[in-house]
Amino acid sequence: MADLMPDMIAGAKFKYVLRLADDQLILGQRLGEWCGHAPTLEEDLALANIGLDLLGQARSLFTYAGEVEGEGRSEDDLAFLRQERDYFNALLMEQPNGDFAVTIVRQLFHAAFMVPFWSAMTGSSDKTLAAVAAKSLKEVEYHLRHCSEWIIRLGDGTEESHVRTQAALDELWGYASELFEMDEVADEMLVTGVGVDAAALKDDWDATVDAVLARATLNRPEDSWSQTGGRSGQHSEHMGHILSDLQYMQRTYPGLSW
Repeated sequence: MADLMPDMIAGAKFKYVLRLADDQLILGQRLGEWCGHAPTLEEDLALANIGLDLLGQARSLFTYAGEVEGEGRSEDDLAFLRQERDYFNALLMEQPNGDFAVTIVRQLFHAAFMVPFWSAMTGSSDKTLAAVAAKSLKEVEYHLRHCSEWIIRLGDGTEESHVRTQAALDELWGYASELFEMDEVADEMLVTGVGVDAAALKDDWDATVDAVLARATLNRPEDSWSQTGGRSGQHSEHMGHILSDLQYMQRTYPGLSW
């Protein structure tokens, strides 16, 4: 397949890597919004560091995406100078921080997916992506431990913390399903050995999330609704507001460097 359709394969790989980068970039940006506002100083630092981990992953992926594309775009070009419809992050990542429970539930959904995802990606036929996966796996394993401990603490804590965390679960549950979607791009990367079957990770995600919810005395919401569209560039009303902050410096001062 690669010999017959090299341009198609390269195009699919570019979009596949870009999706991964966008997920980490947008969620990292969201976590950065907590800096100076978290419930405790220790958690302020923890969320900032998790956000920095995700931004580091995004940088590696954007750099590689630019190489795959071959049009001379840098990591900054891809991160800061695209239009809203040209971002392909899952809708979960762009959802507002809400209260602390919403942020932690969102983080649980992401980390519970990324641990098995990066683990599978260490076997990618693409050596660069396999190396990014190996480094990222160590980071998201910590992210998962951190948010899991908070979910248990909040769910099995006070009446108010329990109610707020259950409400956060109900609010965000329908966004998790997009993480497991497979389309032509993902299928092509799976066939070539570059990517992994996201749908096959659902059982691992369910087991992880269910175990945390059980310890937290929280109820798993019913699968009664789902949201999709982020992978094709269709975003919620929140995305534009994120980009107005994220892109401000590069668009106001083109070519700005530190």
